[in-house]
This record gives sequence, structure tokens and C-alpha cells, in this order.
Amino acid sequence: MLRPFVAYLRVYEPVSAFGPELSAQLREAVAATRVTRASAAEREQQLWLRSQLSAPTRMLPGELPDGRASPSALRDVLVLQTSDVPPAAKTAEGDTIVVGPGPLVCPLEIRARSAAALVNFIGSAHPALREASISPPLDTVRAHASSALGEVTGSAVHVLSSAYSVPLPWFTLVNPAQRQLLLSDRQDPERQVVFRAAMGDARRRIDHAQRLVSETFGDQGPAKMLTDTQQWLEKFHPHSAVELDYGGLVQVMSDEALADDNSAEEVHTMVTALENGDAEQVAQCFERLREFWGEVAARERVN
Repeated sequence: MLRPFVAYLRVYEPVSAFGPELSAQLREAVAATRVTRASAAEREQQLWLRSQLSAPTRMLPGELPDGRASPSALRDVLVLQTSDVPPAAKTAEGDTIVVGPGPLVCPLEIRARSAAALVNFIGSAHPALREASISPPLDTVRAHASSALGEVTGSAVHVLSSAYSVPLPWFTLVNPAQRQLLLSDRQDPERQVVFRAAMGDARRRIDHAQRLVSETFGDQGPAKMLTDTQQWLEKFHPHSAVELDYGGLVQVMSDEALADDNSAEEVHTMVTALENGDAEQVAQCFERLREFWGEVAARERVN
């Protein structure tokens, strides 16, 4: 099955970060889960299809017929061990950045993320498209989606997604040398490009990039996305891990493109160039990135 052509930015927290009651449920979920990074998108597709094929249909995946969250939704979690996260750097004070204790958990929160997408659709879609797509009154749909968002496991959803592209600010979070690349058949779920980082490292890197970009270009555009991502990371436990996953994008990119992809290096080179006041190098890096990701994004228009 083809995965959605979507990239993901995920946060995995220590189980203890969720509080005593949820921690007990999550430990059971960790022991029982069969969802992996490679199968997560397929699981999301299955839940969405079930919601639409049910009688009556559910407004959001992961719901009971009466609109309440399904108790089974908490079982949809991804799990990392601390050994899956590259060793962290030391802080400026010489302290070691801590990750864990493990296992680290990323709830998929499919219902809440679908609710967020629905709220965004209501706010941004053309009125004619909204009318054709949504049959209940908009106020009812908006209220239901907002209620689902209020039931997030923690203070923020643990997964951000981006269709047909990887937002360039995401690359500031990771070490380019720690890319995990696995090439195989395009439909093989194990085909991957993944970066992982300790939360402390990710926050340090994005803080540095955000300051430089804001000082150079102001608070809008790339700086705003860096700030939004920065604020999102602050909502999670400091001993968490961050994962940047190309997800289904690896299906539309050739082996050669994936092997030659140096987007993370280019972004970090841009940050260094900003620090050195080298505007020409910043422009050259950005043009190469724009061309590379423009070819991937063009697939959306074709589809």
C-alpha cells in the first residue's frame, strides 16, 4: 500500500512525563503496540477508512459512534529506546544532555491531529468546497473538532506533518551526519530517511538558528516557522527525543535523489553563512534547496 506523501516531525517523551494515570496506560500500550515507524501511516489510513465506512460515518477517526474518543486510541503509539537516539552533546556548562529514561513514547493522536486538520480546512477552504465536503452545520463540526483537540495526550500533539515537502526549518534540529538512509523498493515500508536527536540538542540548534534568522530577516517567513517549532518543542519533556522522518516522500524520490540529498547540510551551511554575514552563500544554498524540493512538491500538482 502506498503511504501518504507526507513527512513527519515527531517527539518521543519518557513515559513518566505523562503523569501517573496516563503512564500506567501507556506502559500497557508500549507492551502491546504493533505500530512501527514504517507502518504508522498505514495505521492512520486504516482508521480514517473505518471512520468513513462505518454506519453512521464518524466525523473523526478513532471515535465511538457517539463521537467520544475510542478507549483504544491510546494504544496507537510509536516507541523508541534511548539507544535509538544518537549520543547527545554536552551543554555550554559541560553537562551531558540527558535522554530518557526509556522507553520513549510518541502517541499518534490520530483523532486530535485529524481535528486540527479539519479546523484548518474550515478556516482556509473556499466556501463552495466547504459546503460540498461537510454536511453537518459548520458550527457543530468546529465545536466537535475543538473538543477533540482539547483531549490531546499532554499539552500538544506529538506529531507534525508536511505534504510533499520537508519544511527547511525542521533540518535545523538535526545533525546532518546522523541521517539514517535505507534504500529498497519504492513501496517497501522499510525504505526510509530518518534523523533523530536529543531534545536538548534540537532546542539548542533551533534557538541558534531562530536568533540568526530573526536578526537578519525579521520575525516573519522562516523566522516565524522557526519560532513556532521552537515553541512547540518547549511543550515537551526536556529529556525527550525528536525524529525527522521523510515518511512517504521516499516513494516519490529516486534512489539517486535520496542518496545525493544533502538538505540538512545545506540548511546548516546557511545558518553558518548567516552567522558569518555571507549573504551570497545563503542565497546559493537556498536556490539549491528550492530547486531540489520544488521537484518533489511538483508531484502534488501532477496528482
